[in-house]
Amino acid sequence: MLNKVMLIGRLGRDPELKYASTGMPITNMRIATDESYTDRDGNRVERTEWHTVVVFQRMAENCANYLSKGSLVYVEGSLQTRKWQDQQGQDRYTTEIKAQRVQFLDRKGARDNQDSYPGENGHPRPPAGERPQQPQRREAEDIGPAFPSEASGMDDVPF
Repeated sequence: MLNKVMLIGRLGRDPELKYASTGMPITNMRIATDESYTDRDGNRVERTEWHTVVVFQRMAENCANYLSKGSLVYVEGSLQTRKWQDQQGQDRYTTEIKAQRVQFLDRKGARDNQDSYPGENGHPRPPAGERPQQPQRREAEDIGPAFPSEASGMDDVPF
């Protein structure tokens, strides 16, 4: 069986960090993805889907500390449905993404204190003086628009 979710989207609000009774950090995030297409009548249709993502442990704290509304992120995880009861005793269900990996995708320089901005999986980067020497790289590669609706003229791309 396979239960895998991969999303690239933007945070709709700042992450919410809470601590379980055991002291484990848990962060909830709302992430928007969108798609656009042209319907049969030639009208452009744009649709936004909202996803609830739950992040645990150190990655949860890093997401809460370094991400904010509008941040672009890649999330990899699995779908999980929880059952709970509301104040009237009615059973309610919530389906969310249990994150196993969160990668921050905002471009370099998009944040004020870039040296403390974490890399993949929210792990902090070492201080500037402790970074291993790497070959010189060109400016940040343009990876294209974050959402299909931000691209013009890409409606006919077959993938």
